[in-house]
Amino acid sequence: MKKTLPLIVFLISLQFFGQNDQKAAFQKSKYELAISYYKKADFVKAIDLFSLAAKIKPENEIAQQAIKKVDTLREVLRKEILDQAVGTWKKSGSQPVWASTAVNQGNQSTVEELIEIKEDKILFYELDKKTKAKKLLKTEDLIYNDANNTVSLFSEIILSDGTIWNCSFNEKANVLHVINVAVKTEDGIEKVKNDNEETYYTKF
Repeated sequence: MKKTLPLIVFLISLQFFGQNDQKAAFQKSKYELAISYYKKADFVKAIDLFSLAAKIKPENEIAQQAIKKVDTLREVLRKEILDQAVGTWKKSGSQPVWASTAVNQGNQSTVEELIEIKEDKILFYELDKKTKAKKLLKTEDLIYNDANNTVSLFSEIILSDGTIWNCSFNEKANVLHVINVAVKTEDGIEKVKNDNEETYYTKF
């Protein structure tokens, strides 16, 4: 029994170090792949891979370097998306523009919903179609979700009601798409997995 115990400890240690080596190799491969995308200026793929590398073995040097890259790229990508978003947008519905044209033609509403995106705020308006008068409904501070990304590391915003929205653009069609991906509560962030509310906007 005395000889068996050291052998068991030795075998467990071997297994532990073997798993560690595999994790380290996997982390390094993801970090190097992220660097390759970074050099090609494919920052969206790069930030996801850097984030993954940072989570594999968060205590080591590679993880620390990966975290720095995530922070840098987050700022770059947010500026890029904000440059596209600044301006006034008209709500086109809960379906892509090409799918909602027929529906919109039958829409007899006397008002249109607009949002105005600024560097640090989002303003929600109602526009009277006849008089063209704009009525401000509410103003939201532009606050990004850094706590717990659910879809994107850089394009999720939190509104005052706790809802978290992911924003994306179709540059060719000049369309802004927002989808409710999570809700921030007292217990933390809960993902919205089914029947996500979504809205499409076109440049006004």
